[in-house]
Amino acid sequence: MPLSVQKIIGRMTFRQLQVFKAVYQLQSYSKAGELLGLTQPAVSSQIRQLEQSLDQPLFEYVGRRLFCTAAGERLAISINAIFTELGNLQSDLAALKGQVAGDLRLVAVNTAQYVVPYLLRAFLDLYPQISVSVKVVNRAAALQRLNDNNDDLVIMGLVPSDKPLTSLPFLNNELVPVVPAGHPLLQMPQVTAQEFLDSQLLLRETGSGSRLALEQHCQQHRLRLKPSMELGSNDVLKQSVVAGLGVGVLPKISILSELELGKLKTVPVEGFPLRRSWCVVYPQAKHPTPAMQAFLDYIQQNIKQFERGLIAS
Repeated sequence: MPLSVQKIIGRMTFRQLQVFKAVYQLQSYSKAGELLGLTQPAVSSQIRQLEQSLDQPLFEYVGRRLFCTAAGERLAISINAIFTELGNLQSDLAALKGQVAGDLRLVAVNTAQYVVPYLLRAFLDLYPQISVSVKVVNRAAALQRLNDNNDDLVIMGLVPSDKPLTSLPFLNNELVPVVPAGHPLLQMPQVTAQEFLDSQLLLRETGSGSRLALEQHCQQHRLRLKPSMELGSNDVLKQSVVAGLGVGVLPKISILSELELGKLKTVPVEGFPLRRSWCVVYPQAKHPTPAMQAFLDYIQQNIKQFERGLIAS
């Protein structure tokens, strides 16, 4: 082994590599510190020590923006390979002991965030050696992450049919028309879909799966869709309906407590609720890791239990 390599190994630590990876991904010393539980000076110190070991600058500021140097970009490739191998080692060692271990990176669209805890509750009891991370994004971001193969599995509805994806449907997703308590529509014996949509409709932003499902329904049934306001999350939309700003179409699972407390009321509207399915999705060409396969098998084997558990909750 060349002396220079021995010198590098003797000076570098995995903590430094971990800090570099966080700064590289987040493009910020302060955000990397927040992620790793370190102060910004501690992050700077780790990067400085790494730069001294490699005798190369890894980051530089141009104006107020942080950029990675050519040496840093090359280091990022090596670090990704090192951490991938460490993950494989963890999985292989666990397999020798008859266990499944490793990292499982999940992405959930905003609507599905209400479902994920029910999926993970028993799964983590079965596989305590698996480390799970969950990122919540809108549908457009989820599709981009699928395209970039950034994650292990994506939990979403309305899986595009024009992309080479494998999907496993596992739970019904009902989108229901809701109004605040005391709304005039509740006094009407019958409400048409257009009357509901014309009652100051609050709508999710472009790129949301809930919005896309409603747009498709309106297009199929020749209904006019003119929102009075666009909102960036189901929680904000829900609270806006409760506050009396308008009406909305929301995933039933996201408003169970508001329905129980009487803050929101469902309206019997023709053609509703809209019924879709949540699916676990990944690129067809992707080879499942042991942790991924364990999760997929767990979903497949417990579909009925999920529905019963959510209804009971």
